Amino acid sequence: MTKNELLNAYDRIGEATEKMFDCTQEEFTKTYGPGKWNVRQILHHLADVELAFHNRLKKIIAEPKQVIWAYEPDMWANEFSYKDAPLDKALRVYQLCRELNRELAETYFETMPEKEFVHSKMGLRTLASEMERLATHNEHHLNQIRQALTA
Repeated sequence: MTKNELLNAYDRIGEATEKMFDCTQEEFTKTYGPGKWNVRQILHHLADVELAFHNRLKKIIAEPKQVIWAYEPDMWANEFSYKDAPLDKALRVYQLCRELNRELAETYFETMPEKEFVHSKMGLRTLASEMERLATHNEHHLNQIRQALTA
């Protein structure tokens, strides 16, 4: 993926995701399958991911030989009651962190793409692969939201 492709993906996927925060209360309760997260839970998760990735990306860029620990999203969703929690602050977190992560990608994607770190579950990775994963991860969940809304 080129830097321009990555930045375009961040923009396109981010704009589409932000629109999902405008769903109705009924739409927020829809799921894409039995036992799956509802739209509200997915949106909270996406805000969490942007925040977590912002911290990860900065640590990878600034500190050599990082070990980045995975977090357990289901535990967060349960502990913080994402099934019913309001989304107003999550939207602001999503927007700000998405903008900050885009700026990091714009500055560092080409200058240190091979900077390595270890992810606690995925093993050895690079800064570029992590920046790309942020885009594909968001798109995956955006598709789940679309599926839930059309079910």
